[in-house]
Amino acid sequence: MRKLLLILATALGMNLNAQQKAIEVKLNLLDGNMITGTSQMGDVELITAYGKLTIPVANVSTIKVGIGRDKAIYDKATSYLKILNNSNTDDARKGSYNDVLKLGIKAITAVNDFLSDSKNFNENSTYTGEFTIENLLSELRSAANIDDNTEVDDIVTIDNLYTMGGSFSFQKLEVKTEYGNLSVPKEKIKTVDISVINPAGAGGELSFKLLASKNISANQSGGWLKTGISVKNGQRFTITASGEITMASLSNQKYKPDGSYTASNGTSYPAVAESYEGSSPSYPAYGNVVYKIGENSTEILKAGAKFSGSAKSSGMIYISIYETVYNAANTGSYTVKINASK
Repeated sequence: MRKLLLILATALGMNLNAQQKAIEVKLNLLDGNMITGTSQMGDVELITAYGKLTIPVANVSTIKVGIGRDKAIYDKATSYLKILNNSNTDDARKGSYNDVLKLGIKAITAVNDFLSDSKNFNENSTYTGEFTIENLLSELRSAANIDDNTEVDDIVTIDNLYTMGGSFSFQKLEVKTEYGNLSVPKEKIKTVDISVINPAGAGGELSFKLLASKNISANQSGGWLKTGISVKNGQRFTITASGEITMASLSNQKYKPDGSYTASNGTSYPAVAESYEGSSPSYPAYGNVVYKIGENSTEILKAGAKFSGSAKSSGMIYISIYETVYNAANTGSYTVKINASK
């Protein structure tokens, strides 16, 4: 029987490991620090108000860690808040005020709810001291290093486009960095940016969507889409793209991935690359699909509607739409397919 259980456990372990995927992560911590590295993660099981949602990790772009809910802490905080709300002297208020502070970040939900409930407004209160519920909320947020925009729920962004709120239960994230392995508790994390690592050739052709409202090379926040495809110096790969976008930043002209465009009067024009002394035909035109290898690379390379060539360096492929001005009012999208051979 023991042997049978051992075999079963081993088989289950192998199956669980097969479900895990290698991911590249960037962790923004509540203390302001940032950690980058690699980890392993399975599908994200998000408990929502409508049931459990299982999201393939390959489709997860970002996880924003919420405050979370804890019924025991919520109930304790609420009882202290009632005492605080009905007292009129510093001595009477101070104890309850500090009791809520000791409960930490998860008491914030109870304080928010208490303040927003009109029935808790005490019109007979004559208190004018410092131990107010508003000050308590501010102090709790300051201690946790969060602002008033922090959600109670964990927020998962899917395919860089859709968001869903709920509870994603994990205790910590094991991250392999260039300085060693780190175990980062969930309560220390503000956001996690995720990209599944797809070694070139391992997954064949992969498809991505570039949003004109976001994935613009001039956008300093999320302008470049991380593909998860890693290539080595000299390795061949192809990029093909289709679709149409409207660039509010360029007089609402309609562009295609090759840079050709249609003016507002309906006249069509071929691609026109920016020109400067020493520029070449390979320099991108407005609306072109462009790529770079490595997050910190400053070299923007033209892909257009169809590109086939070799990597000039080793690293992960990032793609974007070329424009020197970012305007969130842009509309439309390109579908981009990348195939990297071994």
